[in-house]
Amino acid sequence: MIAALAEQGGIRAGQPFDADQVQPASLDLRLGAIAYRVRASFLPGPGTTVAQRIAELKLHEFSLAAGAVLETGCVYIVPLIESLALPADIAAATNPKSSTGRLDVFTRVIADETRGFDRIAGGYHGPLYAEISPKTFPVLVREGSRLSQLRLLRGDAALSGEALRTLHARERLVDRAEAVMGDGVAVSIDLAGSGPDNRARMNGVVGYRAKRHTGVIEVERRAAYEVADFWEPIVARADRSLILDPDEFYILASTEAVQVPPDFAAEMVPFDPLVGEFRVHYAGFFDPGFGYAGAGGLGSRAVLEVRSREVPFILEHGQIVGRLVYEKMLARPDQLYGSGIGSNYQAQGLKLSKHFR
Repeated sequence: MIAALAEQGGIRAGQPFDADQVQPASLDLRLGAIAYRVRASFLPGPGTTVAQRIAELKLHEFSLAAGAVLETGCVYIVPLIESLALPADIAAATNPKSSTGRLDVFTRVIADETRGFDRIAGGYHGPLYAEISPKTFPVLVREGSRLSQLRLLRGDAALSGEALRTLHARERLVDRAEAVMGDGVAVSIDLAGSGPDNRARMNGVVGYRAKRHTGVIEVERRAAYEVADFWEPIVARADRSLILDPDEFYILASTEAVQVPPDFAAEMVPFDPLVGEFRVHYAGFFDPGFGYAGAGGLGSRAVLEVRSREVPFILEHGQIVGRLVYEKMLARPDQLYGSGIGSNYQAQGLKLSKHFR
């Protein structure tokens, strides 16, 4: 359906799609040839284009054709190769790809005249832009690099609480009987290291904290970097707790093993913004087939990208930190996540991004 929409002109691109660009329930978005460093993040708002705001706020521009390093603490805007001419009944949503989130690269998509990030109204005709701000590691990107993914929606796809309980009873969405809270499935933090699904967890490692002042990570290289050069392992404590230091970045894992059945997708959203001064999961989309037994998974842990805000905050083992909202697909994808399409995180435990050996 994504490919058909592109053929009909609803998704436009200055160059043909890459062979693996269409994913089971999303389309990877590619960076264009030029990047702009700007003074600050922004939203264009009604009556204003992103290009107009770039002209007002840009500090300098540079080419991505041969690759360029994006520095931490800076804000960049990059026009995307893909643009949209959506029908009135199809809206879009975007989010960072999993590997982007696990590098702590804060990425959002902006459209002309919008009041919000990562949400594009039905009927939108116009360009798309990526806002990129590396938080921990400097990254090298090129024209064509993929940091974000686009999803397309018709109507309200989210399951109600009742429908979600019925689906959980039939499919066991997580390996816990009582998991549905309201219209989402609760996800908790594992600080005990008891999961049998990962060697690091069996050694007592329950997470990783990012190091500062590291080398550059080239986003298109796989298994290219030593873990110890970029991460410090976190070993389970006797009291099964972890104090998050302000402005530090952590990779942790859920207690639950998650399944997404073939006719559904899921999105991680905050459990409650009032429960604590921390942010969980920058890249919160789970494709159809994620962790699903028929697609090569036996339940996959949700890897959680965690950052504390202004104050230290203590997490306890089993503390609920997020919830999964499930959405109904209009049709089952031709291929599922993990089914021979090079999916990096099927049947995962505690796992860093694909860039690390």
